[in-house]
Amino acid sequence: MKSKVTMQDIADRLKLSKNSVSQALTGKPGVSEATRRLVIETAEQMGYVYGKDRKRRQPNAPNGSIALIASDFAFAQKNFFGEIYLSIEREVRDRGYELLIQSVNQTAAAELRLPPFLENRAVAGVLTLSHITTEYVNAVIDTGIPTVLIDHHHPDIAADCVLTNNRFGAYEAVRHLLELGHRDIGYVGNIDFSPSYYERLDGFRLAMHEYGVTPNEEWIVDRALEDHSYIINLVKQLENYPTAWFCVNDGLGFMLNSALQQHGFSVPDDVSVVSFDNGYLSRIATPPMTTVNVDLELFGSCAVELLLDRIAHPNKPLTETLLQAKLIVRESTAAPKRA
Repeated sequence: MKSKVTMQDIADRLKLSKNSVSQALTGKPGVSEATRRLVIETAEQMGYVYGKDRKRRQPNAPNGSIALIASDFAFAQKNFFGEIYLSIEREVRDRGYELLIQSVNQTAAAELRLPPFLENRAVAGVLTLSHITTEYVNAVIDTGIPTVLIDHHHPDIAADCVLTNNRFGAYEAVRHLLELGHRDIGYVGNIDFSPSYYERLDGFRLAMHEYGVTPNEEWIVDRALEDHSYIINLVKQLENYPTAWFCVNDGLGFMLNSALQQHGFSVPDDVSVVSFDNGYLSRIATPPMTTVNVDLELFGSCAVELLLDRIAHPNKPLTETLLQAKLIVRESTAAPKRA
């Protein structure tokens, strides 16, 4: 026997879409009043308890609680997501809410197992940090709790989100290399890992196109593993080398910078390296890396502001907020020796 009744069960019983059931249970427009009453009556008969009966307030939080959920992997990336988390924590506290935090492992994501405070609709809103899975995020949204995505979006997810302008940030990084005189430029990232990395590849290609440069596909490494041994082997296996590389994050940039020097290249005399995020690794690299800065504190404050606006105005159109990413020039980039 199933331990709980889901919106999909109600939808199957009434031969409606799950979206229609969600609209009826959460009071959103899009269904008739007769359908809304039928869905609510059926939900009660089946033992499904929806949001208006299950909201709870935390005694030490005058406005209730806001949840922050992310994958185990995202929470492990302390250098990047840690600052976003701290910004969120400050903003939530200043607005009179309590922050509840939950990591989601691969098993929970695959089984669509939501934290109890989401199952019980015990929070006023949800922030999801980075990507989990599309199916899991949609299961969160299907609870009817206002939800905002941070540093992630997808065509199949209907939610507000706060994003880095990945395309234009990558464009600025590659344009910097092109302005220095580089024409043989490589890309390192994994477009399967995150839509952000695909967008950064788009920015790479846009800059090359506008400067009339056709990328050498041998140097477009778009399924790269963020692993030191993998990057070392990548450098060893190439027969021809570009004069510059664009890496989608500082971790890959740091590894590539190190692997190139181990292979006898001087950075930036022989080859330039530019990365993305302006994290700790870009600053401790030798030489310090040119990178694209992401305003992590602004990420958190914008996400909380967007979520509170969604709570106050549940029926307003969905929005995507793009945060500007700015190039920081350091010592890992220089004009190429060869034309």
